[in-house]
Amino acid sequence: MEKNRKCEVQRKTGETEVLLQLELDGTGNHQIDTEIPFLSHMLTLFSVHSLCNLKIAARGDIEVDDHHSVEDIGICLGQALKDALGDKKGINRYGEATIPMDETLVRVVLDLSGRPYLAYNAEIKQEKIGNLSSENVREFFQAVANSAGMNIHIDLIRGSNAHHIVEAMFKAFARSLKMAIAYEPRMEGIWSSKKVL
Repeated sequence: MEKNRKCEVQRKTGETEVLLQLELDGTGNHQIDTEIPFLSHMLTLFSVHSLCNLKIAARGDIEVDDHHSVEDIGICLGQALKDALGDKKGINRYGEATIPMDETLVRVVLDLSGRPYLAYNAEIKQEKIGNLSSENVREFFQAVANSAGMNIHIDLIRGSNAHHIVEAMFKAFARSLKMAIAYEPRMEGIWSSKKVL
C-alpha cells in the first residue's frame, strides 16, 4: 500500500486562522500552537499516541472565548484526516481503545464510514480546564466527526477529575484512530460489502 498519506489544510474566517499539516504514517512528531495551552497539550497527546505527525498554528478571537478556535481546529483536523485517507483502500476502517488515567476510564470506538456521527457520553463538572471550556471538548469532536465523515463514540466509564477525563478521551481517540487507519495486508480494496466508504 502507498504510504504518502499527508495533507495540509488552511482555514481563514473572520474569527480564526488555522494552518494544519497532518501525516498519517508518521512517528508522533508534533509542533502545536493554538493559543489554548490545554488544547495544545491534548493535540500533542493525540499526535504522540496516534503516531501521526501534526503541525498546527492557530489564531483566533479567544478574547471573546475559545469556541471558534476549538471548533475550527476540529474542522481542519477532520478535513485533513478525510483528505489524507483518500479512497480508504486497505485500511482497517474500525478502531477502538479503552484508556485509563488514574481514577478515569474512557472508551472510544470509531468507524471511518464516511457518515458523520458523534455519540458523546461524558459529563465534565468543571467548567474550565486552564483556558479551555469543558463544553467545547464535545464541539471539537463533533467538528472532527462532521469534517472527516467519521462515526465516533466516546464513553466516560468512570472518572471525576476533568483533566484526567479529557486526557483519556484524546489518548483513546488517538489509539482508536491509529488502529482504524492501519493497513490490513489481506484487504486490497475497501473493507465494506458495498465497496465504498
